[in-house]
Amino acid sequence: MVELKTDASMDAMYEAGQVVGRALSAVRKAADVGVSLLELDEVARGVLREAGATSPFLGYRPSFAPTPFPAVICASVNDAIVHGIPTPYRLRDGDLVSIDCGAHLGGWAGDSAISFVVGEPRPADLRLIETAERALEAGIEAAVVGNRVGDIAHAIGSVCRAAGYGVPDGFGGHGIGRHMHEDPSVPNEGPPGRGLPLRHGLVLAIEPMLTGGGEDGYHAAPDGWTLRTDDGSRAAHVEHTVAITDGGPRVLTAR
Repeated sequence: MVELKTDASMDAMYEAGQVVGRALSAVRKAADVGVSLLELDEVARGVLREAGATSPFLGYRPSFAPTPFPAVICASVNDAIVHGIPTPYRLRDGDLVSIDCGAHLGGWAGDSAISFVVGEPRPADLRLIETAERALEAGIEAAVVGNRVGDIAHAIGSVCRAAGYGVPDGFGGHGIGRHMHEDPSVPNEGPPGRGLPLRHGLVLAIEPMLTGGGEDGYHAAPDGWTLRTDDGSRAAHVEHTVAITDGGPRVLTAR
């Protein structure tokens, strides 16, 4: 069931989204060579705690997961696409890191992700991240009243494919509101002009995921959560929570 939010509800979701934005900014600032993924998770926990927010990630267990998720961020490094569990792993020079974070505040959820390189970056990684960000921008630009969900998917996929990158099948964005995951699903590729019509009050988490080797294949790591590229290539993941409004798309997790 798709729930259209009132203007007051979208304002409340903006507050939750700003907590997520602050958490991601704090994690990005703390990320450096030698810092562990568990330490980055603690940074995000501190931001949520200070804001009086809770984590929709912590304890989350969808049907595919063997165990509840144990952290407030997903920390995916190098060939990990999404859902990486924070571990004692310490970041190394040149690591490509994707951080996904959510927050519940006042009964509403926010969800966002960033990708960046620690230390000296490889040009190929910078291009991959830049393309992911352009794909996100294209998806947001398509998130307007009168379009359909398929127009968002087509905008994202067109940017990714034109750059020669892979798009993992079956994973993408989603509706968001009182819960982190709501209807509808928002694919990262597909034909335009199809799917649910976009109306004022619909709020979506738009999240491109790109694989650098150009192949779409992925597999679950032994932890049952982390998704890794089949070809070992690096991946990038970016995301914003976006409200569809009569005045145009409103990015609720803008940093």
